[in-house]
Amino acid sequence: MNFKMTSLSHQSVRFTLALALLTALALSQSLAADWPMHRGGPLLQGRADEAAPAQVALRWTFKAGAAVKGGAAIVGERVFFGDDNGTVHCVGLADGKEAWKFKIEGSIEATPLLLDGMCYIGVSDGFLYALDAVTGALKWKHETGDKITGSANWTKAPDSDEKRVIVGSQDFSLYALEAKTGKPVWKLETDNFIVGTPAITGRGETVFGGCDAILHVVSVKDGKQVRQMEVDAYVQGSVAAEGAMVYFGNHSNQVYAFDTTTGACVWKYRGRNFPYTASPAVDDEVVIIGGHDKRLHCIDRKTGDARWTFSTRGHLESSPVLCKDGGIIFGSEDGSLYCVNKADGKERWSYEIGSPIVASAAVANGAIVIGAEDGNVYCFGAK
Repeated sequence: MNFKMTSLSHQSVRFTLALALLTALALSQSLAADWPMHRGGPLLQGRADEAAPAQVALRWTFKAGAAVKGGAAIVGERVFFGDDNGTVHCVGLADGKEAWKFKIEGSIEATPLLLDGMCYIGVSDGFLYALDAVTGALKWKHETGDKITGSANWTKAPDSDEKRVIVGSQDFSLYALEAKTGKPVWKLETDNFIVGTPAITGRGETVFGGCDAILHVVSVKDGKQVRQMEVDAYVQGSVAAEGAMVYFGNHSNQVYAFDTTTGACVWKYRGRNFPYTASPAVDDEVVIIGGHDKRLHCIDRKTGDARWTFSTRGHLESSPVLCKDGGIIFGSEDGSLYCVNKADGKERWSYEIGSPIVASAAVANGAIVIGAEDGNVYCFGAK
């Protein structure tokens, strides 16, 4: 009798361990498809780990009550975003029902960063807030000297598993904070506003452009500037990083490719005389970026030559998302959400929302989520 009970106990343990392993595997697979931050990941490449749908249908609309200018984050079955009235919202991905909200006295343009069960978001009141992602409860907040309009990024501390949050402010400074506590680690001062999100390159460096018309390369270990390069005009969007290379647009109407190891400008691209305020999407072949000339530009990543352009009826401040099948999803101030093909720039589909879109799409877990200036957030799925 005892032997049988022991045998059943061992079987139960083995079953429990197997179930736990399968659950962990499923969780890791679902996490791989998440969109937990601005541009999808620390390199800020704007690439989604799933295919764009052949056609789309609207799943739900959430009324935030104020313009939604920042992107959303998608983690598991929840969507996180902020609005122009300073409210951080968490809603269900399946139905758009609100799980919690957190009210702040300010406006929000940043995309939330979701990391280890925390939601980090910068606000125009000059604070970076850390909220519990499950309940929305405030964990800590850190004050800077001016507005935070760019999103936070993250990296590991050298020689430890401690994580740090990196964020820029319009007080001319870049901050590194302990992710768990908000305790300052270092601060780098520049000569003008920092309005974009710093890229984390995986080479122990963070790279960002500022309103000082400088591209900064900074050590994430101690905040010391490794290199700086002049880029002709101020940079409003974020850079996209790949190895030693970074790609970005600026207000002198140009798109750049810089080698951060040497400081050399590898190429410059110029279309019409309109600025680029959106952030680019990159893969092994192309750089995709929208401009104030109302066009989406596809640029050869190696040469800087134009491959194609796609015209809309409004400025493109919405940064494009490049899906793994070559579909490119982006919004326009003409009020429509578009999907075009990477190969030839031909339109795959469009959906007229009817209100200007400056936010960037989040594409994950079978959904496309994007906010608009009408105060609504829209979730789309395959038709």
